[in-house]
Amino acid sequence: MNLLSSISRKLVSDSKRILLTPVETAKEAKYTVRGVREGEIPPHEPLKTVGATLGALLLVLALLFPVYWILQAALSGSGASLYSSNGISLFPDDPTLQPFVWVVGDLIIPTYRISMAVPLSDLAVVFNTPQITFLDASAHGVENPSGFKHFLWNSLTVAIPTVLISMSLVVPASYALSRRKFIFRRKILFLYVLLTQVGGGLGIALLIGLYAIYVQFGFNDSKLALSVYYAATAVPFNTWLLKTYMDGIPVAYEEAAVVDGAPPWRVVWEIILPLSTAGLATVFIFTFLTGWTEFVVAQTLLGTENYTLPVGLYALIGEYSVPWARFSAFALTFATPIMLVYLFAQRYIEGGLSFGGISG
Repeated sequence: MNLLSSISRKLVSDSKRILLTPVETAKEAKYTVRGVREGEIPPHEPLKTVGATLGALLLVLALLFPVYWILQAALSGSGASLYSSNGISLFPDDPTLQPFVWVVGDLIIPTYRISMAVPLSDLAVVFNTPQITFLDASAHGVENPSGFKHFLWNSLTVAIPTVLISMSLVVPASYALSRRKFIFRRKILFLYVLLTQVGGGLGIALLIGLYAIYVQFGFNDSKLALSVYYAATAVPFNTWLLKTYMDGIPVAYEEAAVVDGAPPWRVVWEIILPLSTAGLATVFIFTFLTGWTEFVVAQTLLGTENYTLPVGLYALIGEYSVPWARFSAFALTFATPIMLVYLFAQRYIEGGLSFGGISG
């Protein structure tokens, strides 16, 4: 068993579980109804379950109401304001998808095809790239689409290096601090804890100093330099988190692998990392969100051409007015991947945090 096969099996298992959830729910409801009719289940038991479910549903709806309010603004025809002169309305007066079309812009996918202009014996090959258009923004009244795809590319080219750099440091550091004994180990652990606590208090001073250093060396408009900064800020907390998770893995597993003749790298790759899937998923998501959602440092260091999605969203705010429909559509499109990733990886995050000693 190795890390990649373990992740693949869990992804397949999660997909099957999601697809079979309606079927399992129907089976449980049928079993409950039959149990109540035959007297095996007291009638008040399913009523309590239904009441608790309805209460939880109402609480979730109340928590999601701000998201729905933003969605209503995004679907509004005018989008001039978040408020209505007629009071609160649960549905937009003139619903339209034009703000989302403005955000996404033209969806054109090039398809590559090789055509032979002359006989194959002459080895002359002409390449042409016909395009498939899935969405034509001009057909929906949108003449100047947003730069969402450009901001999206910038965010990806910042977030992905952030994950690669931070994970390359967090994983070996966590394993070393969890399993190896070396000089100054306790002092390094205390330093990690200190670095996770003092960042907020020194944030403004660090930002000023960082900007001065980056400008001096010409890195103030570099996405890679920004990724290095994000990785540096993510390493202390995530190393401590993954280290505490690895502490919960029995040492007997490693000892058995060593007795069987496994070298150290196989012990880490085939024992420690597969058993740390929940912790790794948590660290991966936290580091990715660091590069995906951070705003202040990105706005300070990057130029207009390298703006990430949070900065691009802020750029929509005008001096005297805000295009609320487009602003809301941009914000929802920006937040949707984050919500989907969290919903899919929720149990991994909960497992990583609980075993890491941060539950509650």
